[in-house]
Amino acid sequence: MGLLLLLTSTLLSSYFLPGSVVNAQSLFSIRDITLSIEPRNDVTRDTNVTLRCKATVNFGSEALSRVYTIYKDSNTVYTKTSSTSEDLLYPLSEARVSNTGKYTCKINIEGKQITSRAKKLTVTGLSKPVLHLNKGVVTEGEEITAKCTAPGETGSFYFYFYEDSTDILDKQVNSNQAEAKLHFSSAGIHRIHCAYTVLITPDSFKSEESNTVTVSVKEHPVNAVLEILPQSKIYEGDQLFISCSVRNALHTFKSSHLYLSRGNQLLSRGDTKVNHSSVALAKDPGEFECRLEMGDVVKFDTKTISVTELFAVPTLTMSPAEVFQREYMTLTCKSESSASEKLDREELTYTLDPPGSRLISKGTGIFSGSAFLYDFNYTCVAQAKGIVKHSETLTVRPKVPVSTPKISVVGSAVLGQPFQILCQSDNGSLPINYTLLKGFDQLSTTIVKQPFQHALFTLSINKPDEISKFMCEAKNRNKEAPLSKRLNATVIVPLTHPILTVIPDLPDISEGDDLFLICGVKGSPPVTFKWYRVGNEQPLYTTTSNKNNTDYQVHSLSKEHSGVYYCEAVNHANNVSSDHVTIEVRLALWKKVLIGGFCLLAVSVLVVVCVLCFRSKRGKSTEAAAELSVKPASPKSDDSLTVTLTHDTEVYNAATGAAPPYDGMEGRGTNGARDSVASLPVDISNRSSYSIPATV
Repeated sequence: MGLLLLLTSTLLSSYFLPGSVVNAQSLFSIRDITLSIEPRNDVTRDTNVTLRCKATVNFGSEALSRVYTIYKDSNTVYTKTSSTSEDLLYPLSEARVSNTGKYTCKINIEGKQITSRAKKLTVTGLSKPVLHLNKGVVTEGEEITAKCTAPGETGSFYFYFYEDSTDILDKQVNSNQAEAKLHFSSAGIHRIHCAYTVLITPDSFKSEESNTVTVSVKEHPVNAVLEILPQSKIYEGDQLFISCSVRNALHTFKSSHLYLSRGNQLLSRGDTKVNHSSVALAKDPGEFECRLEMGDVVKFDTKTISVTELFAVPTLTMSPAEVFQREYMTLTCKSESSASEKLDREELTYTLDPPGSRLISKGTGIFSGSAFLYDFNYTCVAQAKGIVKHSETLTVRPKVPVSTPKISVVGSAVLGQPFQILCQSDNGSLPINYTLLKGFDQLSTTIVKQPFQHALFTLSINKPDEISKFMCEAKNRNKEAPLSKRLNATVIVPLTHPILTVIPDLPDISEGDDLFLICGVKGSPPVTFKWYRVGNEQPLYTTTSNKNNTDYQVHSLSKEHSGVYYCEAVNHANNVSSDHVTIEVRLALWKKVLIGGFCLLAVSVLVVVCVLCFRSKRGKSTEAAAELSVKPASPKSDDSLTVTLTHDTEVYNAATGAAPPYDGMEGRGTNGARDSVASLPVDISNRSSYSIPATV
């Protein structure tokens, strides 16, 4: 039972604890590892520093072999194997700046390992460098050895050697000292010191300056000698004799070289002596140098000469300052000054280059002729006593006379509105003055100075015939200016007085008729006509005409064509609209006749029915009256019976003998205001006759 518990505990420990190992020989678990820096992380130079690596390991009764490794900036600096549980100590005695870096500690037990977190150690302070020279007194060109040492420092170094404050040599080494071979090319006292930098990636630390060592350099007895003849009052054309040589030559130098130069131009070279001759020129540099090189020793001698001009560089001018093609011009070539004590005026000659310029010499340095049609380059050549001088190149650019201008309208010319007139010449050198004329009166002037600039004039006219009075004048020189033709352009007259005419007349428009809507305006064609019906945004019909009027025809009118109509006219100047016209389509004539006939027929039938009804009732009344005997009490011969008959009585109809006429308006019969009187005789036996007037 105890063995089972021990095995279970071991399995659980290996499962839950990182770095734990279970095998037949050992039982352990690496729990943690830490690195510390003693006495502190930031120290000064010469401080004794200890790196302590502490590992926490759980293990059984067996001793474990532990391998410790110390890293500095990922590089291994120390490794130790230990079988004890004591901390690993890594001492850094008298720490240096080179010990600065990031440190880590790793423990490895039987293949299982853990690394600590990094710790940064910073060491400040560098030792003062020491400079030593093998010689204190030397001759020019002699070599000395300088040694710069960084006492007690370690690491990678960069050493600097200085003369006064000038850096003369740098060296990179992996030790704390560096040597340099120095040479001094000039005599005198030279002060030398050094310094160094410790390289610690990615940083660097520079030391203070070393002690200063003085070197005395003695001048070398060998010298370079430069001689120039003549020594004074040198004129252009004079022959110069120049000599470069060595003085106090020593056989100790196996190789020496002489160089003779003028400015940056090397004239000659040799070993012990160099000679050179040339013609003196004012344009050449006046400084000569004789240079001697003997190993590291350099000697030189310089002289500067002044050369008097025999004559000045000529200048070439043109008269007049501006010339046009084929116009007469004069070129003048002249040297402003000359050495009269050395040169006569007659000895100085002038020519033009190139020779084929077609200009004729009119005197000393004067050349005349006609200008070319194209640009031409001229150069003046002045010559005397073998000295030749050229002037700067003069480019003659003959100007092109302006051609006859053309006059035109930009866009359209609308009567009473501003428009632009363009004046333009096909050829002519700028600037060009363009003047607009009306008749021969000047209105305005525009100066065209740029190639893409245009001469535009803005104006307006009130009559169409004014357009032909405009002309244009172009001028780019002091001569008669060409004049353009008169302006020929169409003037657009704005549209006015729009009228919509309707045929037939409005009261006579009936169904089935053809309707003509004629739209007319005053103004310039072409005119675009549009007809509209109020309520519709789109036009009923659109057409363009070169006349001032046109029509829109509607065939076979119906009631649906009734409405309000108007027309619109558009040309390049404006658009106008006519007044609205209301059109009412009436019934056709045959429909009116048909309706009247039906009405007349209906009235006639009604009258007949009424008459029949009246007669039927009247017959019964007559029969009843016939049975009565009428006898007056006192009959008189002049007594009469007056009966008033209405129009619809049988008696009235019988009296008139005709039906009432149809007036066609009211749908009924009438005879107006006339009255009819009917005398109805009555034949009664044994009775007196009576007259009965009927008043209608």
